[in-house]
Amino acid sequence: MRKLSRFQLLLTGLLVCVSSATLADTYPSKPIRLIVPYSPGGATDIVARLMSHKLTESLGQAVVVENRPGAGGIIGMDAVARADPDGYTLLLNTAGGHTLTPVLYKTNFDPVKSFAPISQIATIGLIVVTHPSVPAKTIKELVELAKSSPKSVSYAAGSSMITLMGEKFKSVVGAPRMISVPYKGTGPQLTAVMAGEVDMTFDPFNSLELIRAGKLRPLAVMSDKRSAALPDVPTLVESGIQDMNFNSWAALLAPAGTPQPIVDRLHRDVVKILQLPDVKQQLASIEYDIVGSTPAELNDIVIQDIARWTQIVKESGFKVDQ
Repeated sequence: MRKLSRFQLLLTGLLVCVSSATLADTYPSKPIRLIVPYSPGGATDIVARLMSHKLTESLGQAVVVENRPGAGGIIGMDAVARADPDGYTLLLNTAGGHTLTPVLYKTNFDPVKSFAPISQIATIGLIVVTHPSVPAKTIKELVELAKSSPKSVSYAAGSSMITLMGEKFKSVVGAPRMISVPYKGTGPQLTAVMAGEVDMTFDPFNSLELIRAGKLRPLAVMSDKRSAALPDVPTLVESGIQDMNFNSWAALLAPAGTPQPIVDRLHRDVVKILQLPDVKQQLASIEYDIVGSTPAELNDIVIQDIARWTQIVKESGFKVDQ
């Protein structure tokens, strides 16, 4: 093979730089798909619709949310992983979907290698809620009901993360007969509890307005401190339940191989959007803590969470049908 001269190498480098600069200046030139791998109305969907509106304004092209629910997020994630890496297909995903589902299920994509991280948008707390008709007003009473009731207690699980939380909860409180009922997303799982189809769920704070309206009953928050929005609701630790602190996150990603200038442009826009007063207010009102990480920081978070979930799944012995 003929070696390139120093001049040719320099010229190639200059052409790459010019091409990258041109790409950054001309992107985007058409509408962008923002795929959410869950049903409308859930925690991820709320963030996606807020971000799509703001990105449409900042990018000058429509950013259209496309819900692709099913298989714990696999259907939507697979669609993004297989999409052209041109910046016109993006993924708004959660911790559970992106870092737990691939641990539990065989997938055609790698959660690290198949995606280009852009930014972790926010972290999301969780809360245990029940239908008001459930005869339990505290976690202790709920556990007693789960152990004593012939039909036990049913809980809605709209993601792999919620499913594993339920299994871990059953193990920690010693109530193995609790019944898991699957749903396609955290929106449908919450609707099921509100309708009385199931008794309870572990909710990523989609339920605040429903709680305030008396349509759902909060029993405990799943973090190390109480929620500012619900200061009278104890933590699980305060309720006597250890080792059940969990949170989730929402993050923006693209297919692997997406040009760096496009990733950088999207990252800059996301960070600016998260500093807007109305965005801060909207996310704070639903108990989402703004992050705005760098792509490298999000990549580290994904790797760390996969390791954590792998260990939890191993210790719990939890298995799913492949």
